[in-house]
Amino acid sequence: MSFQAYIDNVEAKTGKSAEALKAIAIDKGLADEAGLAPGIKAGAIIDWLKADYDLGHGHAMSIVAWIKGKRS
Repeated sequence: MSFQAYIDNVEAKTGKSAEALKAIAIDKGLADEAGLAPGIKAGAIIDWLKADYDLGHGHAMSIVAWIKGKRS
């Protein structure tokens, strides 16, 4: 599955775009505009996405990658 397919599936499942999820992560202090917030590991974001949005590990990792700046 391509990176874009993961992002599209996350949006279909959650009703939120990757950019919207990044904004929520920033509001929660898990991320900043540059990527993960200082001291935050990918696991914290994965745990949040699994708990709040019932995402699987791969889909949660695609959002971590998006937060870190990956776009393709």
